[in-house]
Amino acid sequence: MGEKGVRLLKTPEHHGYSLAFSPFNPDLIAVATAQNFGLMGEDFGLMGKGGGRLFILSVSTGDVCSSVGWDGGGLLDVAWSENADALVVTGDGNGSLLVWDTSHSQSPPVGVYSEHSKDVCSVSWSQTRDSQHVASASWDSTIKIWDLNHKHSLRTLTVGECLVYEAVWSPHIPGCLASVSADTHRDIRGWDLRNTTQPIFVFTGHNYPPRRIKFSSFLESQLASVSYDFTTRIWDYKLASPLVHCFENHREFVYGVDYSPHGPLLADCAWDQTVAVYDFSTDSPPTMTPPPPPPPPPPAPLT
Repeated sequence: MGEKGVRLLKTPEHHGYSLAFSPFNPDLIAVATAQNFGLMGEDFGLMGKGGGRLFILSVSTGDVCSSVGWDGGGLLDVAWSENADALVVTGDGNGSLLVWDTSHSQSPPVGVYSEHSKDVCSVSWSQTRDSQHVASASWDSTIKIWDLNHKHSLRTLTVGECLVYEAVWSPHIPGCLASVSADTHRDIRGWDLRNTTQPIFVFTGHNYPPRRIKFSSFLESQLASVSYDFTTRIWDYKLASPLVHCFENHREFVYGVDYSPHGPLLADCAWDQTVAVYDFSTDSPPTMTPPPPPPPPPPAPLT
């Protein structure tokens, strides 16, 4: 048991990279994982051993409802469809987006989209329902916008020369994205796609680069972030001091985060093979911990 109001679930033999609550079933959570921390290739002596696995877990019991493996590389992110209850999209370490039908366990992907030249670290399905677009972010320094009814992307945004870790849609504001990347600022930036010359907000405070972000399902101005500094943080861009909470429940890099669309739950997952679920429904929210001192400098992040 973790801190007050926190449940821990397991992804056996696979290290968590990302997770997403189902928008249709409040008890289901999809987790994208990789073996060997996602390391592959001759440089690591792990050729063919860094495959991924998609887990569908029960939030209430921790049971594995289904899982399917992928030999084409670690699964680095996952997002549920907004109009089909069994479909999810994942990004993999070989530059592809993969669409899965989770109602058929062990089935191969029903769609594969390959344009990125490096790892697809982020996939985000638009939640405003004015369109069914997916945003993908990659280590090739681009963000791509997709309509999965077509094999080719609709738009490509180049983000300098840095690795783009994530780009996520706001569920409240059409055309609004937030992003994090491997630059020296260790910040979180919000963007209006109608004019990307300046960010609409910037959050700073992580001791090492944030790895993933997610907008709150219910509070337009709130986001959660997870980082290589082992923390999960909640921010509010309407506040003069935007950091709302800082949690420390993991012993390794925290790689995935998502808000439940059904209620006041937040979940994260980490390389320590655990998933933490935070329940904000009580009068006393999950225990807030102060930001920890910086851990020893980690090696350069790989995927």
